[in-house]
Amino acid sequence: MSDHGHEHGSRRTAGPLDGFRVVVTGKGGVGKTSLTALLAGLLGRRDYAVLTVDSDPQMNLPYALGLPFDEARGIVPLSQNADYVEEKTGTRPGDGWGLLFRLNPDVRDVVDRFAVPANERIRVLAMGTVTVPAAGCLCPENALLDAIVGDLSLRDDEVVLMDTQAGVEHFGRAIAKGFHQAVVVSDPTFNGIQVAINTARLARGLDIPAVHLVINRVRKSEDVERTLGRIEAEGGFSFTSQHVIPFDERVLEIEPDLSSLLDDSRTPFTDGVTHLCDVLIETEQELN
Repeated sequence: MSDHGHEHGSRRTAGPLDGFRVVVTGKGGVGKTSLTALLAGLLGRRDYAVLTVDSDPQMNLPYALGLPFDEARGIVPLSQNADYVEEKTGTRPGDGWGLLFRLNPDVRDVVDRFAVPANERIRVLAMGTVTVPAAGCLCPENALLDAIVGDLSLRDDEVVLMDTQAGVEHFGRAIAKGFHQAVVVSDPTFNGIQVAINTARLARGLDIPAVHLVINRVRKSEDVERTLGRIEAEGGFSFTSQHVIPFDERVLEIEPDLSSLLDDSRTPFTDGVTHLCDVLIETEQELN
């Protein structure tokens, strides 16, 4: 569906792509975490150093990357790391409203201290999210997370893939400052499509230059036609590229660790993910 065409067997190795940062977003349950993990795996196999960032409330990315269950289960998201929040902002979460704290804490050490290796090329940083009422509140956890996103926006020594809940407005201008591409994931359901449309417009409103659409878990051509028809009926959207990833029963059979899918011979599913990876690299080269 994209204007970009690549062979599945082509291998692109790491090149001088300063600021290769992508936010992957969409409605919960549409497969964005699996897609983030597979993209990380493909980029790692092409000799990129990859930092994946889990800011989804479900915190499933470490499992999808293949971390052992005990290790993944033991990861404390930064939003719940009270000691680190206090160290950096001067205020402990839950100490009460109205306390003074640092709005721009220095978090340059966060990746070195808390990113967990998934393999030689991939690390995962469990950022978490703030689940208090009034998500836009001025609280130390939010100040910390905003600062972390801002710090990630300055990292040029590795690819950054952020798996985030739908509605990137939570991180607002911090994401817009350094993330040049957004992958908006939808399935063919009404709710998935509606969230995708809203999220794509939000990303464009934040001046993210490249916004890609992924229609995931497609079983038949009518799924694609229905999805694109609904987007058009809602006023349309000019995506940088559009991708179809077919439903694959093996995803359900082997989850949460999907890395072995990349070892398989070519399938429509792996072709779809590989094509998306190629387009992200090509788009980043164009933006640079």
